Amino acid sequence: MMPAARESLLDAAFAALTRRPWAAVRMVDVAAAAGVSRQTLYNEFGSKEGLARALVRREADGYLAGVERALAVHGDARERLTAAAEWTASAARGNVLVRAILTGCWSERLPSPTLSAVPSSSSVPAQRRADGPLPSPGDVVATVRDRAVAALTGPGTTPDTTDLARSCELAVRLALSCVAAPPGEGGVADLVRGALHRQSAD
Repeated sequence: MMPAARESLLDAAFAALTRRPWAAVRMVDVAAAAGVSRQTLYNEFGSKEGLARALVRREADGYLAGVERALAVHGDARERLTAAAEWTASAARGNVLVRAILTGCWSERLPSPTLSAVPSSSSVPAQRRADGPLPSPGDVVATVRDRAVAALTGPGTTPDTTDLARSCELAVRLALSCVAAPPGEGGVADLVRGALHRQSAD
């Protein structure tokens, strides 16, 4: 099957999820919305659980791609980490699955696939990946921290990254706290800039 059709099915599943609880989302409706047969949907994802895992994996990957884009902006390390923190908060506000992935809070409206790997008999490489372990909030924080350290140190350098890793993790965790309890005026950026400024002054 073409990757475009898989994306169409995932788009249709996500759109259905915005309108009704996952338990009420029917595979036949997802297939119809994507313009493919129900058999094609089952061939691609195996089951509704397989579709849920693929959807969670895609949204997690999309969030991490946004982190990479934020870290690539021009400016010093503090500005780039602030951009990543702002993206984290806005992605969680705008996407219920990203919010659940980042916080670990899966409401009954959402699919809640097990985070551990499940046996996969799929011949579809993307589905085999989705059937692997899904990221927990701690995994996501660690991934973002490590990607931020890599982005901020650049290739070929091997500085002592302990302080940088701490700053990167602090920025992500502050952003996650803003997801749970949105800040007031100045928002995420002021909080992160202030915390990183104090940390660099210590």
